[in-house]
Amino acid sequence: MPKKILVIRLSSLGDVVLTAPVFRSLKAAWPDCGISILVKPQFAGALKGNPHLGGIIPFHGLRDAVSRIRAQGFTHLLDLHATPRSLLIRLMSGVPEVSVYRKDALARRLFVSFGLRSPALEKHTIERYLAALAPWGVAGGGLGLEFGDYGEASPPGADRTPAPSPGRILVVQTAFLGDCLLTLPLLRELKTLSPSSHVAVLTTERTQEVFAGSPWVDETILDKKRGEHAGLFGALAMARLLRSKAFDCAIIPHRSFRSAFIAWRAGIAERVGFSSSAGSFLLTRRLPFAWHMHDLERNLALLLPFQADLRLRPDSSRYLEPPAQEKVAARLQEAGIGPGDRVVGIHPGSTWPTKKWFEARFRGLSLRLAADGVKVVIVGGGADRVLCARLAADSGAADLSGGSLDELKSLMSRLSLFVTNDSGPMHVASASGVPTLAIFGPTTRELGFFPYGPGHRVLEADLACRPCALHGGRSCPHGHFLCMGLITTDLAYQAAKEMLRAQGVRP
Repeated sequence: MPKKILVIRLSSLGDVVLTAPVFRSLKAAWPDCGISILVKPQFAGALKGNPHLGGIIPFHGLRDAVSRIRAQGFTHLLDLHATPRSLLIRLMSGVPEVSVYRKDALARRLFVSFGLRSPALEKHTIERYLAALAPWGVAGGGLGLEFGDYGEASPPGADRTPAPSPGRILVVQTAFLGDCLLTLPLLRELKTLSPSSHVAVLTTERTQEVFAGSPWVDETILDKKRGEHAGLFGALAMARLLRSKAFDCAIIPHRSFRSAFIAWRAGIAERVGFSSSAGSFLLTRRLPFAWHMHDLERNLALLLPFQADLRLRPDSSRYLEPPAQEKVAARLQEAGIGPGDRVVGIHPGSTWPTKKWFEARFRGLSLRLAADGVKVVIVGGGADRVLCARLAADSGAADLSGGSLDELKSLMSRLSLFVTNDSGPMHVASASGVPTLAIFGPTTRELGFFPYGPGHRVLEADLACRPCALHGGRSCPHGHFLCMGLITTDLAYQAAKEMLRAQGVRP
């Protein structure tokens, strides 16, 4: 007889979304089981698209919940809420097999009140959820969330009908290079869903190049946040400009209050963004911002209000094509690199100092790869030119820094491997299909900005203090910088050799 499983999670939207790996693990162990979840009604919509859920029971009070549970004849109950209310539901429902997750509420209170640390607090919420499956003999799977695990999470009382197909769409992305690159798949899918729509992107001067040449962007609007659009009056001026363009819909991957405020002030009727946005109360449709999911997929989820059954395409990780290569080919030729040479790119820079692996170790890696007969090129933006020139001079590599984004994209077609810090060029490489070896220090894969797609690797140290910040920082808050210190030249060289050999390159 197939098992019928009820999961109870009556908490916030973020906690509800994180139940997805539990459903996946249950289905992996018991493929024919049926899974339902008891949630607050305002969060029911967020789970409607989950492929592993058979039923969603909105919680409308203790008596109603118990009545519904008894009527459905569940064989197993998994309590992921672990409060007196969920205890009453367990006792009154009469489900024979029950498991409860460890909330570790006392450990949390002691840490908040007195700074007392506990090993229990080092576990992620998903890990504690999955541990509750052990009494049933179910092994917990991966911690990651996948596209399609959740859907729209509208505010209570909001219209949950599908969003209309808009004619004029504004996408607001004024963050860093990597964030902008990871918005391109959203734009590609948007044009696929609504080919006749006029799609504009609001971005900054330093990232306009990402969108200006894109086939999925009809118009680029510059937000001069450090100039004429700075401060409140500047934001109001930008809102007036957008109002004059009469957009029907704004899709806002950028989670700042300013981005949501400008779209609201511009009078754009449909405003889609993340529930964790600082201006989420100004949005008409909200999607969960799910940690443990890649940022590319998080951004794509913003289109779920327009097509609830949207799924990843097979080529989701490939969204950049190299432009004309004449200029890059000439620079390679000047550096003595011919068409038959195997080339490895190295990017040693980053906006954030703590994201930079040590220059001496990049130099050592470059020298060892060159000794194996591989040609090495050093790349970076204008701010990295001094670092790149010094590294190239010390290692004998070719210095190709200071070029445009188009030149960097062109170079990718010549690379067998790209070695990089956590940075914008990392996403250029992975989006171009170049095997990417990324070195992560203060940031972690769980933040969702690792190289997306198959064939890539991340080198990182297992430290309890990681991540120390979303973007890294100016200095290590603990003073030891072990997150980079523990990643040696030997580790990077061995990983690079393995990745090259996987392509038939024998360094």
